Amino acid sequence: QVQLVESGGGLVQAGGSLRLSCAASGRTFSSYAMGWFRQAPGKEREFVATINWSGGSTSYASSVKGRFTISRDNAKNTVYLQMNSLKPEDTAVYYCAASRLTVTVVTTTSYDYWGQGTQVTVSS
Repeated sequence: QVQLVESGGGLVQAGGSLRLSCAASGRTFSSYAMGWFRQAPGKEREFVATINWSGGSTSYASSVKGRFTISRDNAKNTVYLQMNSLKPEDTAVYYCAASRLTVTVVTTTSYDYWGQGTQVTVSS
């Protein structure tokens, strides 16, 4: 069982930055691929970024590529999402997720554990 707790969300102006963190419980964190997803009001949850077990491989949604960076610290059981050049369309609840697959995965159905989410609001 893995428990995930996100933090770092908030209100920011367009063009600003935020860094989300996701702290995981359990001693097997390093064996999971991790991902960030987001869900805006009235929309389906969508993929944002993923990182493999070692941190050596990442993948991004085209809408955030070049602006967001996913990273992980296996010693701290934590995955991060650095978000720069934020836009109003980035406004959503951001979720952290863990997959038993060790490779990068982009589909929600490939993830086994989810956090409770953290709100990110970008004002224009």
